[in-house]
Amino acid sequence: MAVLLSLINVNKEFGQNIILNNISFDIEEGDRIGLVGLNGSGKTTLANIICGGIKFDKGSIKWYKENIKVGYLKQDGSYTQKIIDEYHNEVRDEVNIKDFLQISSCLNIKRDINPLSQGEFNSLSGGEKMKLALANILSYNPNFLILDEPTNYIDYEGMQWIIEKAKSYKGTLLIISHDRYFLDSTVNKVIEISKGVTNTYYGNYSFYRDEKKRRYESEINQYNIQQYNKLKIEKEINKLKEWSQKAHKDSTKKQAVGLGKKEYFRAKAKKRDKQVKSKIKQLEKLNLEGIKKPKEDKRIDFKFNNAILKGTRIIEAFNIEKGFSSRILFKDSSFYIMRGERVGIFGPNGCGKTTLLKILLDKEKLDKGDVFLSKSVSIGYLSQEGLDIDEALSVIEMFDIKSRQQEGRLRKLLNNMGFDENMIIQKVSTLSYGEITRVRITKLIIKDLDLLIMDEPLNHLDIYSREKLEEALKDYEGTIILVSHDRYMIENLCNCLLVFKDNKIKKILGDPREHFDKIYVKEKENIFKSNKNQINHLKDAKDKKMLIENEISYVLGELSRLSKDSKEYNDMDKKFKDLINDKRKLDY
Repeated sequence: MAVLLSLINVNKEFGQNIILNNISFDIEEGDRIGLVGLNGSGKTTLANIICGGIKFDKGSIKWYKENIKVGYLKQDGSYTQKIIDEYHNEVRDEVNIKDFLQISSCLNIKRDINPLSQGEFNSLSGGEKMKLALANILSYNPNFLILDEPTNYIDYEGMQWIIEKAKSYKGTLLIISHDRYFLDSTVNKVIEISKGVTNTYYGNYSFYRDEKKRRYESEINQYNIQQYNKLKIEKEINKLKEWSQKAHKDSTKKQAVGLGKKEYFRAKAKKRDKQVKSKIKQLEKLNLEGIKKPKEDKRIDFKFNNAILKGTRIIEAFNIEKGFSSRILFKDSSFYIMRGERVGIFGPNGCGKTTLLKILLDKEKLDKGDVFLSKSVSIGYLSQEGLDIDEALSVIEMFDIKSRQQEGRLRKLLNNMGFDENMIIQKVSTLSYGEITRVRITKLIIKDLDLLIMDEPLNHLDIYSREKLEEALKDYEGTIILVSHDRYMIENLCNCLLVFKDNKIKKILGDPREHFDKIYVKEKENIFKSNKNQINHLKDAKDKKMLIENEISYVLGELSRLSKDSKEYNDMDKKFKDLINDKRKLDY
C-alpha cells in the first residue's frame, strides 16, 4: 500500500515532561491502526498533532496526498451543546443529512433527533452523545478517521455496529482504545507509545500482547547472556592480572640468572599486560554500547483480600418489577446469586442494569416483588459516577486511618497501585480519571469484603491496568457482580450472566462466550453476506483488496479468542481460508 503520511522525528514537550521523543513512523492508505499505551503516554496528544489541533516542537509531518479529509472523534466529555448546534447549523447537502439520519438510526439512537434542531443534546445519555458525535463525523465521509475511545458508554449492540462500520470503511483508520475486544476486531497494526517512543506491531491486539511479551523475553535473555559474558571477561581479566604479576616477579628473582631467562619472563609479562588491556577495552565497550536492561511497564498490583464466605445463596430476587413513569425496565423476574459466583450483567444501554445494582444496595425501591440479601455479607460498591470521591482531599486523606500499622499497609498498597510518596499527598482534583479510579479501587481492596458490586470498573483504566485488575479479581474468593461493556472482562472473569431481554432478567449459567456467540452468529452471517456482495460489486481491484484485508483482520481477531474445538472456530476458519483465496485471485 502507498504511504499516506510520515511522522519524522516528531517531538512534543509540556513543561519539563517529554511526551513524544523524536518519534518516526509511516501510516499507509487503508491501515487500521490501534494506538495503545498507558494513561498519560501521549496517545491523544499524538492524535491532535496528526489532525493539526496541537503544534509539535520539533520534527515534521509529511502528507503524500492532497485534500485529505480528517474526521476526529474526541474522547467523551469533549462534546457540548454548542459544538453540536454549530455542526447542525452548517450548510450541508441533502446526501449528508440523509446519511446522518441513517447512521443515527443504525446506532440505535431511539430519540427523534433532527440534525437541524436545537437543544436536544443536553437530554442525551453519555452513550447517545457519543453515538451522535460519531454519526456527525461519519456523515461527512472522511477518508482518514481518528477515533479516540469510541466505545466509552456504548452498549454491545452499538459496539457491534461500530466494529462492522470500521471493517467496511474504505479510508485509513486510527483508533485509540482500551477495549481489547474492540481492538482485536478492528485493527491490523498496533503502535504502542511507551516512555515517549513508539514501537510498531503488525497484527491485532492479541498479537501485539503476545509479541510484546516475546520481544521482552528475548531482550531480557540477550541481556542476561551479555551479563554472563561480562562476568566471564572480568574473571579472565583477574586471571590475566595474576599471571602478569607472577611473570613480573619471576623476571626479578635471583634464580632467574641470565639475560635470556629474564627477557623471557619480561616478554611473558608484557604479553599478559597487553591481554589485560584488550579485555578491559572489550568490557568498556560492552558497558558503553552493549544491550541495556529492558524496562518493564509501570507496576500496578491490584490484590483483594480473601473474602469470608458465609452461607450458600447470598442474593435472591422474587418476581421483581421496576419502571419509571410509563416505562417498564423489567418485570416478572426471579433469580439467585450463589456465594463465589462471578455474575456479568448484560443488556443494552437504558435497560436497567445500574438500577438493579441500586436495588440490591437498597438505594432504589422496587415497584413489585422482593429481594433478599444476606445480612452477614459485607459489600463493596464501585459506581460509575465516582460520587464517593471528595476532590478537595489529598489521596491519603481519602482513607480513614486509625493506626500506624494501618497507615503503613495503606502506603504500601498505594505504592503497588502506582502512587509514589509525592502523589499520595496530592489533591484528588489534580489526578487523572484513571488515577482516581485506582484510588477508588484501593478503597475496596483495603477492606475485607465478601461481595464486590462493580459498575463499569474499567472506565478510564489503560489496558495494562485492566489486565492487572482482572488478574486480581480472578484470585478474589468472594462474589462479584459486574456491569461492563468490556467483553474481554466479562468473558475472562464471569461464570454466569444476568441477561436483560424483553423487559425481563434471566440468569444464564456457563461460559459467557457461548451466549455472546449465539447472539452474534446470525448477525455475523448476514454481515459477511452483505460484505461479500459489497466486494463483488466493486470494480476497483484496490478497493476490493482493501475490504478483503479488513475482513481478514476481523476474522483473525475472532479466531484469536475462540476455542479451537468449537463450531464457531471452524466456521470462522473456513471464512478465513475463503478470504485468503479471494485475496490471492486479486494479486494475480
